[in-house]
Amino acid sequence: MTIAETAVPNTAIAAPEEAQIAALNAKYLPLSFDERIRQLYLDFAPEQVLVTSSFAANSAYFLHIISRIRPEQVIHFIDTGYHFPETLTYRAHLIEQFGLKVEDVRAEDWRHQFTVDDETYKKDPDFCCSINKVEPLDAIKPNYKVWASSLMRWQTDHRATLSVFELRNGILKFNPMIDVTREARDTYIVEHQLPAHPLVAQGYASIGCTHCTVKGEGRSGRWQGKAKTECGLHL
Repeated sequence: MTIAETAVPNTAIAAPEEAQIAALNAKYLPLSFDERIRQLYLDFAPEQVLVTSSFAANSAYFLHIISRIRPEQVIHFIDTGYHFPETLTYRAHLIEQFGLKVEDVRAEDWRHQFTVDDETYKKDPDFCCSINKVEPLDAIKPNYKVWASSLMRWQTDHRATLSVFELRNGILKFNPMIDVTREARDTYIVEHQLPAHPLVAQGYASIGCTHCTVKGEGRSGRWQGKAKTECGLHL
């Protein structure tokens, strides 16, 4: 079945109607994570698919399945300029192990440098995330029709409200892992002997930028002491 047969015309995917998104969810919800990925490449032209990864914590799970189903898929990595050295090491390791094709997305040098000099991450972390994450990704979104990422409902209250497909800031968002349990993810990682981020063994369960990440369970180590729980990419 093609995307047209699910009542989502190819010309309307960038801004689908509510009924069209509901049709996609009805089609994909019964499928498993890997079945959803396979179906995506049948319903959408591969060049229309944007895939992002933070190469954090247990990103190997998402990337392993993507690489097995479509090894030529480009993975976009948002280089904030504030990543832990261990994150960049992990990124290089997964690229080599899975044969990934990765492209970096980053803010213009002068805009990033402003956040360094201004220490924006201390005064206004939302603005820092906007400059170094949200705006660089927003700049390339118009080149794609669907954006796939690795959100799971158990991670945050916001993510608990999401479905497999949603319209998010003008692009069709695809959350194939949204209902994957922590236990299912961990079982897959063990069965396939996938490597975790080096900082996981040191007590970091969720890993972002150096100045906004500390040790902690779940996402408790992100933006500690602030109400912020999301960088803004998925809001």
